[in-house]
Amino acid sequence: MPRLAATPEQIRATVLAMLTEAGDAAPPTAARFRRVVSVRKLRARLGGGDPATLSRTLNAIEAELVRAGLAEVAIPDIPPEIAESMRALWQAAVAVQLDEVVRLKREAQAAVEAAQAARADAELRIELLRQELTETRQALAARDTALAEARATQAAGIARADEQDARRGELEAALATALERATTGERAHAEAVAAIQARYEALSKQLLQETAHQRDAVQAERAQLAAQLKFAERRIAALEQERTRLDTDLASERAARQTAAGEASALKAVTASQRAQLDELLRATLAAAPKSRAPKSTGKPAGKRTAQP
Repeated sequence: MPRLAATPEQIRATVLAMLTEAGDAAPPTAARFRRVVSVRKLRARLGGGDPATLSRTLNAIEAELVRAGLAEVAIPDIPPEIAESMRALWQAAVAVQLDEVVRLKREAQAAVEAAQAARADAELRIELLRQELTETRQALAARDTALAEARATQAAGIARADEQDARRGELEAALATALERATTGERAHAEAVAAIQARYEALSKQLLQETAHQRDAVQAERAQLAAQLKFAERRIAALEQERTRLDTDLASERAARQTAAGEASALKAVTASQRAQLDELLRATLAAAPKSRAPKSTGKPAGKRTAQP
């Protein structure tokens, strides 16, 4: 897991701790500061960090500490006025030199950053070129593989072509034989077709003749059927007239039957009435006749029975 970037306060505390651990109580100079503290040592002490950020922070801390040290410089065995003048001159010279050093450091830092950026770009370009080289090598390997496969396929195709040539020779011989057989077959087929054509023409003539005979027979039969149809129509008309007459006679007969039935009913009624009257007359006659004449009276009923039917 990457370590978090150190803050400026942590960097400052680490630098002061490194100067204290060096054991020099005097204010540090630029040379001593660089001997005690460097970007590499500071990065190792912090356990990581961006070199550019550490360098900028370290430059600011160096300028601050060196200027503070120059303000406290004391020159012994010199009168205070001269020492103050020398101190002022020294501080001015050091300030000018320090500004120049800071400017040079800034330019150097900018050059370093530009070089690092160029290096990063170069590394990225190199990485891209490596990737392209890897892809090119892979493509070349694939092309070599495809070329080997193509060569193998070509060799197989050449062998297959040789086989096909041999097979083609055999097929050409077989084709010549087949053409000869086909020519013979076509000749036989033409002869068979000519024979069939002749037979067909003979059968066509025979069929036409039979068709003409059948047509004549059908026409004669049709004429006969037409005559029979006319006779049947006349017969049907006569039968219809006969049926009409018979229906009329049947109706008359039914009316006569109904009349006869009515007359028979009336006759039955009259006969029944007469029979009742005759029975009453016989009973009266039998009642009025003497007992001696009873045998004679017995014959009347017999006569009555004979006359009754």
